Amino acid sequence: MTSQSTPSSSLRLQGKVAIVTGASSGLGRAIALAYSVQGALVTCADLKPTARPQVPDELNITTHELIQERGGQAIFVEADVTKTDQVEELVKRTVATWGRLDILVNNAGIAIEARERFRLHETPESTWDQTLAVNAKSVFLASKFALQQMLEQEPSISGERGCIINMSSIYGLVGGSFVPSYAASKGAVSLLTMQIANDYSKDGIRCNAICPGHTRTAIFEDTEKYQMSKEWFDQNYPTGVGKPEDIAGMAVFLASDDARWVTGTRMPVDGGFTAR
Repeated sequence: MTSQSTPSSSLRLQGKVAIVTGASSGLGRAIALAYSVQGALVTCADLKPTARPQVPDELNITTHELIQERGGQAIFVEADVTKTDQVEELVKRTVATWGRLDILVNNAGIAIEARERFRLHETPESTWDQTLAVNAKSVFLASKFALQQMLEQEPSISGERGCIINMSSIYGLVGGSFVPSYAASKGAVSLLTMQIANDYSKDGIRCNAICPGHTRTAIFEDTEKYQMSKEWFDQNYPTGVGKPEDIAGMAVFLASDDARWVTGTRMPVDGGFTAR
């Protein structure tokens, strides 16, 4: 089922099957919605279907229900992406529902340090362990089971078996302030992206990372309140802080056939932050 407002011949992800982790709010919600508009069949994965209360506009309707309301096709699968059995089941449920898996978006993540300022010697071990589990181990697990499925399935019409898009960060490219565990986790995501691209390109599987700058999500609300002042954002983002839709647009491109020769990239989408 396709969007009534867009001719099916122009849909960039027509018929492709996608998993988006962390899909209930923020960047994951924006990506899932954008994928559906472009014709994808979407599995929305998260700890719960409802959004975080910090963004009231997202509380009116869940992501998968909004996709369905707009004429798209989507399901919700509850999954803790740090748990092996739940991630494996997520991929199995997706394939059982849609028949294959073309796109994995490893978006689920946390930023404990958005609320608490730590240098490394002050960082609690629990903060380090939780951040690395949610932000890095989850990418390993979801990619592991997605790759197994993609290797087994026949290539699509374009010749690809699938693609993986990992959500890194500007702090997976450059150093930040008072975010040691977050930066370490996103650095791991950036380098794992390149490793996957190197190891699976000959199998027809691409892997790229998006490295967003500060974007207006629930995490941004914490950052603005506890970490950085409005003046800091104005100084470092002369074009303004990003919106989830800015990241979703890049996620659509990287998943589409237009990006068929793009793999192993760490793509900053940051209003020029890392160009300084």
